[in-house]
Amino acid sequence: MSSASLLVELFVEELPPKALKKLGDAFAGVLRDQLVAQGLAEAGAVLTAYASPRRLAAHLTHVAERAADKAVSQKLMPVAVGLDASGQPTPALLKRLGALGADASAVPGLKRAMDGKAEALFYESTAKGATLAEGLQKALAEAIAKLPIPKVMSYQLEEGSELPGWSSVSFVRPAHGLVALHGDAVVAIEALGLKAGRETHGHRFEAAVDPVVLRDANSYALQLQEDGAVIASFEARRAEIARQLAAAAIKVGGGAVPIHDDALLDEVTALVERPNVLICSFEREFLEVPQECLILTMKANQKYFPLLDASNKLTHNFLVVSNISPDDASAVIEGNERVVRPRLADAKFFFDQDRKKSLASRVESLGKVVYHNKLGTQGERVQRVMHIARGIAEKLDNSTGATLAAQATQAAQLAKADLVTDMVGEFPELQGTMGRYYALHDGLDAAVADAIEDHYKPRFAGDELPRNTVGLVVALADKLETLVGMFGIGNLPTGDRDPFALRRHALGVIRMLTEKDLPLGLDALLQDAAAQFKDIAGFESSKATVELQDFILDRLAGSLREQGASAQEVDAVLAPRPQRLGEVPKLLAAVRAFAALPAAAALAAANKRIGNILKKAPEADAHVSALLLQEPAEKALHAAMAQVVPAANAQFEAGDYTASLQTLAVLREPVDAFFTDVMVNAEQADLRLNRLGLLMSLHAAMNRVAQLERLAV
Repeated sequence: MSSASLLVELFVEELPPKALKKLGDAFAGVLRDQLVAQGLAEAGAVLTAYASPRRLAAHLTHVAERAADKAVSQKLMPVAVGLDASGQPTPALLKRLGALGADASAVPGLKRAMDGKAEALFYESTAKGATLAEGLQKALAEAIAKLPIPKVMSYQLEEGSELPGWSSVSFVRPAHGLVALHGDAVVAIEALGLKAGRETHGHRFEAAVDPVVLRDANSYALQLQEDGAVIASFEARRAEIARQLAAAAIKVGGGAVPIHDDALLDEVTALVERPNVLICSFEREFLEVPQECLILTMKANQKYFPLLDASNKLTHNFLVVSNISPDDASAVIEGNERVVRPRLADAKFFFDQDRKKSLASRVESLGKVVYHNKLGTQGERVQRVMHIARGIAEKLDNSTGATLAAQATQAAQLAKADLVTDMVGEFPELQGTMGRYYALHDGLDAAVADAIEDHYKPRFAGDELPRNTVGLVVALADKLETLVGMFGIGNLPTGDRDPFALRRHALGVIRMLTEKDLPLGLDALLQDAAAQFKDIAGFESSKATVELQDFILDRLAGSLREQGASAQEVDAVLAPRPQRLGEVPKLLAAVRAFAALPAAAALAAANKRIGNILKKAPEADAHVSALLLQEPAEKALHAAMAQVVPAANAQFEAGDYTASLQTLAVLREPVDAFFTDVMVNAEQADLRLNRLGLLMSLHAAMNRVAQLERLAV
């Protein structure tokens, strides 16, 4: 079969920019997978996805005109049903063959084979391979159906289409053209009321010719660029924008660099067909406004790229990615400067107005802002966070506890006050950031101001932690208040919904407790936080403590596994429900070191065996009488434990968990001998209880660091 490259393009109205890359990749990927599945394309065929504001396209190499024929074996029925006693076909068999386009002449050629416990008849035939037109029609329908579109548009078809008039179709945006080229030949397919051809359209204003008549599949990208003034590839267009941004920044000078924002770059790439970066500026007086405000309004509202100087400070220059390239760009530059000026003026106005009132004076207004219909207002929430923060601060530092507690309480009280400012009302993304600026303006301590901004951290995976202890305390208190409150009223996350970001809050708590190695017990933290909700109707403390602790440890387990720890190691460390999460990395390291010892497997298996024995002996306790030790093996184990366990316990108390487990590893031989030579469940009750007590003491000593039985295969 001859093969050639295939090009399929849907020409549409402007696609949603934030979804464009995903749409382009999905469209091309499903097309390729469908053609490969039908035998029309090789598994190693090279796929190139194209996506611009007005097109989705895919180019695939080594696509055949027709798929190869396939041998097909179809089960008909059991032999006992298809053939009578004399071996002649039954009416049921003839009817089944007729449905397949065969008759009685095919009976001698039927294959017999076992199907389960009975012998069955199979009809073997050759299925003709699909033509490219047939296969591509199916693949295109599948690609359109599987596009990740949250909402589709329904629109009437144009006059001249296959289904004009009142007929309508549904797609992400109205489609106006379909191209399907196999080599230089048009493939006769249809979609969305359109017949495939070789004509497409370039840039709305700057195309050299219109329509662009494609010579063949391989000339698509080049012809669109040369004749249509369009860079069809999303990646190529993105790279070109990045190149022009860097070049423009160099032209501005002074070490200026465009702000790094991949999401913004992707969105702008999806808005232009042939990018042209222009240098613009605004009045320097606006630089008196916090740069976060100016940067946000330029990025979010105008899709501009602010320029930062060598000190990472905002300059009065910014870059615009235009979709046109006029000989004289001054009008475009002036237009963008004129558009951004009111935005910056609004930001300056909000900033000036907000500073006329102190943060402290705004706290009362939080009592009018509903936080949750079951948990009260933001004002009530602030009171809870303040109490939780003070409790944490007092536990953290006895020497400077009074100072830390006072600062943490003040920061917690003011942390949400910027929610009722004009600036945050306009730009919610600046919550915390503006609180810091306003706190500094009010003359508050820098540690308190920083904590107001940092109490939202970590906001996402990989985000930095609060920069000082005050911020750490308030961030921890804020996240615990959210988690405990939501769990207490039963507002738990589900598999696909987590509207209050409880998983993210839990991971934030874990990171702060572990990375800062805070000397705080998880259960105590949850209990103290739950105490602040005692007056909330319907609040269940058990959900806010026990279930929430399970939830946090489960998130911790997932995080550790993502970092490379095995499931067995993680289970062993977390099964005892460690309370000080900062110890978990050291516990995990100790378990890993222990697992590498020759004695590890035997001791883990012995621990599992001991655990099973003790489960069946509820009457046992850890008391051991040396007078009741009769067998040499139990005496030897008792003696070895008397020597080894105190040393291991001392190492455990000193925090040297690795050494503690390695010290206990020498018990392997006496443990093995004990199980070989000693009958635990002796008939004599006092001997049985004494031996169970010995095992219970051993089990407790061996499992202080982790449940070693979880390491048993």
